[in-house]
Amino acid sequence: MTEETADGESGLGERERALLAVERRSWPGPGAKERAVRERLGLSPTRYYQLLNALLDDPRALAHDPVTVNRLRRVREEKQRRREG
Repeated sequence: MTEETADGESGLGERERALLAVERRSWPGPGAKERAVRERLGLSPTRYYQLLNALLDDPRALAHDPVTVNRLRRVREEKQRRREG
């Protein structure tokens, strides 16, 4: 059972939901996503990806946005396979 806040969202905080929202969007070109991460979230791209990677293992993130989380998990697994191979 997932924890819900008063607004009906899963137990994810505002920052976690914002991270997933950035990944849900398509970006027009190189650098646009990194610029948005800095301006909207106040995070360096490195810190953003650290937080995002940890979030992919959080069951609350999967419950909140299963399509995005599962897509990102597949991408991560493929990169790991390429590094190992």
